Amino acid sequence: MIYLDNAATTWPKPKSVLDTMISLYAETGVSPGRGSYDAALEAEAHITKTREDLAAFFHASDPQRVIFTASATDGLNMAILGMLSPGDHVITTRLEHNSVLRPLFYLQEEGIITTTIIPFDGDGYVDPQAIREAIRPETKLVEVTHASNVLGTIQPVEEIGRICAEFDLEYLVDASQSAGRIPVSMEAMGASAIAFPGHKSIYGPTGTGCLVLSPSCEIRPTRFGGTGTASESLRQPQDFPHCLEAGTHNYMGILGLSCALKYLQEKGLEKIRGEEEALMHRLHDGLAGIRGLEMYGAVDRRTRPHLAVETVNVKGADPDDVGAILDGDFEIAVRVGLHCAPLVHESIGTAGRGAVRFSPGMFTTPEDIDLAVEAMGRICASYK
Repeated sequence: MIYLDNAATTWPKPKSVLDTMISLYAETGVSPGRGSYDAALEAEAHITKTREDLAAFFHASDPQRVIFTASATDGLNMAILGMLSPGDHVITTRLEHNSVLRPLFYLQEEGIITTTIIPFDGDGYVDPQAIREAIRPETKLVEVTHASNVLGTIQPVEEIGRICAEFDLEYLVDASQSAGRIPVSMEAMGASAIAFPGHKSIYGPTGTGCLVLSPSCEIRPTRFGGTGTASESLRQPQDFPHCLEAGTHNYMGILGLSCALKYLQEKGLEKIRGEEEALMHRLHDGLAGIRGLEMYGAVDRRTRPHLAVETVNVKGADPDDVGAILDGDFEIAVRVGLHCAPLVHESIGTAGRGAVRFSPGMFTTPEDIDLAVEAMGRICASYK
């Protein structure tokens, strides 16, 4: 199989990551922070070290505000539901994933908040000035995706952060597509919080993620339960990270996240980025030469910031059929549909049918790309 669905979940995972994760879990797989015996203390030490490593990786100042979650969706919900109050106004964009849009829509439908959704231009980029112009006296939060999961466009998050700082607004960045592929610095962005998954470009296991908070970010717990601390109190602890981490940790997943982060750092983000850019240009240029193919997003991939994501449609063909042909006839795995980002597809005119998304990863080869381009050429020719 040629796997080109890495924007959903990266695969395969590095074998050294899996082997080390399983070995560590076999040795210390008890409840971390729930006992004073050696194995429990060792498990807790692994979790503490992972927080410290993640804080350094994302240029966050306080490791205790690295909150382990079940996914980016979990972290984004935790942030949105925990940061907002009745009467607040939120600014977001049409590039967002449903993990942002649905909790915001829920709060708006309940009459708790109001929202303004900023459009993107024809190339797939948000204008920071449009965010500035949408700010109201009651605006509390600006939320922006770092990179679109449909178009691959990398947004001007640092400029948006400066606007948020100017107006003293909370700033939440969805780093689901960017974390592990390009540098993500909370300090440079001026972010109040970032959320990311472990199973995408960090190459960790599914069921993992983090919400990373700045020291000034005010957030309420949205779930309650055991933390292994202050057990005599019926109130949720107020200290970080315990106030936001009710229940036993996904210890095996956190070990995998730690091992994957180490693997990435040894390989080097700059090297990973360079390899993916080469694949992106090879894919984009190859697909652009095929008659009968509709391509979406920025035409210029060399001067405008972009991830290795390519979304297309074959004229006259249903995307589901194209995906099935790629899988059945060519053993190429892609993602078809709306990619959990309905407003993007509304904006690019594909809401009624969706589209076909190609997303190379660390283990994709140039030969894989050439075979995918050849397959799409043959499919387009069959629909003339």
